[in-house]
Amino acid sequence: MVSIKEKIGYGLGDMSSSMFWKIFGMYLLFFYTKVFGISPAVAGTMFLVTRIWDSVNDPVMGIIADRTQTRWGKYRPYLLWFAIPFAAVGVLTFYTPNLNETGKIVYAYITYSIMMMVYTAVNVPYASLLGVMSADPKDRNILASYRMFFAFIGSFITFMLLQPLVDFFAVDGAQAASDNSISSDPNGWAMAVAVIGVICAVLFFLCFKWTKERVKPIDEKKNDVSVKQDLKDLFKNSPWWILLASGLAALLFNAIRDGVALFYFADYIQLNYKMPYLGWTMATIYLLVGQAANMVGVALAAPLSNRFGKKRTYMMAMAIAAVLSAIFFTLTPNQIALILILQIGISICAGYVLPLLWSMYADIVDYQELRTGRRATGLIFSSSSMSQKMGWAFGAALTGWLLAAFGYNQDAVIQPESAILGVRLMLSWLPAASCVLAIIGMMFYPLSEKRVKDVTIELEKRREEAKL
Repeated sequence: MVSIKEKIGYGLGDMSSSMFWKIFGMYLLFFYTKVFGISPAVAGTMFLVTRIWDSVNDPVMGIIADRTQTRWGKYRPYLLWFAIPFAAVGVLTFYTPNLNETGKIVYAYITYSIMMMVYTAVNVPYASLLGVMSADPKDRNILASYRMFFAFIGSFITFMLLQPLVDFFAVDGAQAASDNSISSDPNGWAMAVAVIGVICAVLFFLCFKWTKERVKPIDEKKNDVSVKQDLKDLFKNSPWWILLASGLAALLFNAIRDGVALFYFADYIQLNYKMPYLGWTMATIYLLVGQAANMVGVALAAPLSNRFGKKRTYMMAMAIAAVLSAIFFTLTPNQIALILILQIGISICAGYVLPLLWSMYADIVDYQELRTGRRATGLIFSSSSMSQKMGWAFGAALTGWLLAAFGYNQDAVIQPESAILGVRLMLSWLPAASCVLAIIGMMFYPLSEKRVKDVTIELEKRREEAKL
């Protein structure tokens, strides 16, 4: 039985990861373009190159974690070992050195690559915890919901704190306070990320302390199976391939919308407004509203999926998100209320889908164990992390390339109409197309609720027999 404290502890892990992940997703392209001083096309290419390399590291980390043996378990120790490096390298990523353009590009490649490797070293084992904390699929739905709920709390806190912190630490703080966008002072960005990094490290320590690994392989001797055999078994797992493709499309939907949001408000909406006392711009309010709506979606995920099934409700959420995203293209700068209403609807759908993906990967772990006798939890969950990174990589790269293709100029005060059109398309029709791809993929997913239940019962039976 998983206690409330342990569920919260598990959630704190993704709360920490999400605080940095949302900074990368929402602010990093903006930072590299407006603060660091490189073009969106160069930044987009860097995202793709570094993330493809990083995605290779995910299954490697999963294989390593599966073979880790400590008194704390297989996966929990990594939360302890990498909490401080996670925070420290994050600050270096948002530091602007006094270098020429070539030097800055090299620095960005090095620091961002190291950041993603550290992220992998802590996040792949953390994700794998879901597969060993409980064998009950309903418990996993609840754990996945706790995970995503706290992840969105982390994102909410990031959006609530980052812009005011950047403006507070900025040398040009007075100027930033009268602007309609976040400060572009490099010192403000480095210091703000440092504050958030300390919070992240503390959350990882608490996640390590409050969680427990329970589910053991039926046959411990099968842990000695070769890496080659693990990969061979995985590549024969058709539900894994289908979920990987559908999840990649769903994450691409999120990545494109996240990456272009700040540009949408800075260059298309151009509303010169900051909330009194708190100092939030309309872009920050938009992001905060989205995170609050994400949490509503997460709260609905477990009860609705337990009642109607994961596959059916996943497809419904993606269909609604596609329609609402397409409507976004018709909005004008003075329709702020409608912009926020659509953001709420789309974000509820996104919040609903993400915990289902993680819970489905846990089902696939069981399915593969039933077929092969081998419980490759870390390897399979690393693939979900891989799809998350690949979706974000292609989304971020595509965003940077399209900004450049549509004529976006990072040094211009007013962007050309072609660039504005590109920004609007990337917040509407491109995410809608990604939703459609996610639906098509999920149509072929074979693990129904009945099939998952049968797998769970059979595995429990084999575990009982193994004890005799």
